Amino acid sequence: MDIFEYGQREMDYLKKKDRKLAAAIDKIGIIKRGITKDTFAALVSSIISQQISGKAAETVWNRLQNLLGSVTPEAIADKDISEIQGCGMSLKKAGYIKGIAQAALSKEVDFENLYKLSDEEIIKKLSSLHGVGVWTAEMLLIFSLCRPDVLSYKDLAIQRGMMNLYGHKELTKERFERYRKRYSPYGSVASLYLWALSVM
Repeated sequence: MDIFEYGQREMDYLKKKDRKLAAAIDKIGIIKRGITKDTFAALVSSIISQQISGKAAETVWNRLQNLLGSVTPEAIADKDISEIQGCGMSLKKAGYIKGIAQAALSKEVDFENLYKLSDEEIIKKLSSLHGVGVWTAEMLLIFSLCRPDVLSYKDLAIQRGMMNLYGHKELTKERFERYRKRYSPYGSVASLYLWALSVM
């Protein structure tokens, strides 16, 4: 399995910048999170995962893979929307997935060359697609393109992790931004620890 790669340099940097985060990093150690290098497949998978449990998402994803053979724009375009919906998702989600395949085939979104764009350009490009919001685009930056400096304000678990770490009752956008600047340029690594802290 491919994982999000980071090491001592990123950990040392974050530990030097933030005493409380340093203690958490020492306690938790290295975090191994899987990634999906195929950005198109990763986006389809994240659409499936929206608002359902991890277990349910895995079941739907496996059915879709069985239906298509491999999750490519061509394979999706070949199937009827009802066949995609039949894998266990809403008609709306099936429509989003058909739309993403169409955007890939028409090169409206050039998935092959997405990695050449900046984080901001990728977020703008992907969130223009139906069913893809800023949060989904940010998750793709981390878990497919392995961008090093992504900390999502829209991620409730990250907010919860921050509140747990620093003992805040609430988290304003300004306060969040302060932490984001502190963690930069390794915001994605900080995200991994904040997710871990959100359940502690």
